[in-house]
Amino acid sequence: MSALETMLTTLEMKVKPLHTALIVVDMQNDFCAKGGIFDRDGMDISMNQAMAPRLTHFISMAREIRVAIVYIQTIYYSPNRWYLSDVWLEQRKRRGRRSGIEEPACEQNSWGADFYDGIKPLPGEAVVNKHRFSAFLDTDLDLILRSKGIRTLIMTGVATDVCVETTARDGFMRDYYIVFMRDCTASTSEERHRNALKNIEIYFGEVVDSTDVLGCWKLRG
Repeated sequence: MSALETMLTTLEMKVKPLHTALIVVDMQNDFCAKGGIFDRDGMDISMNQAMAPRLTHFISMAREIRVAIVYIQTIYYSPNRWYLSDVWLEQRKRRGRRSGIEEPACEQNSWGADFYDGIKPLPGEAVVNKHRFSAFLDTDLDLILRSKGIRTLIMTGVATDVCVETTARDGFMRDYYIVFMRDCTASTSEERHRNALKNIEIYFGEVVDSTDVLGCWKLRG
């Protein structure tokens, strides 16, 4: 069968549950909760918090029709700080924040690294730890997806313009169809959120609302 014959050309074809995975990126206290690293750094987390209930509802709908769900959990700090490089720390300093040594983000087994309000994996749902912006970099995400015969990734979580976009780009480069959720992603800036959506739509995938996908699944939002 040729590539043209197997091409998924409509949203309904792309999000068929048998070959679709819902990717939930970085819905963690450090990025979404009061007292987390984003909040302590003075970043606006209101968009992240407002989006979370919509994503929680969408996850429950995906479970209802047995769509594979993969949670991405950032771990930047381990007890020995194995995941911190001079490049990583220099970039953090260059953005005008604290060094990161005094202010650990997403430390292993910490409240900050834990999943945010209502976003809790169930037994049997995969959790992939990542240590950089892309959930594909040096993780087993690709193996998990290919083992399940996944062709399409529904991208959700935070931040739209950083980890969700970077993971979506890498997924596209690995020949996954990308369905990027406009209303189930969020950032600390509305402008950066919108710009990331434009970039995805032009180059990397299809940008939709959760109701569009639920309609394909014959579920009500």
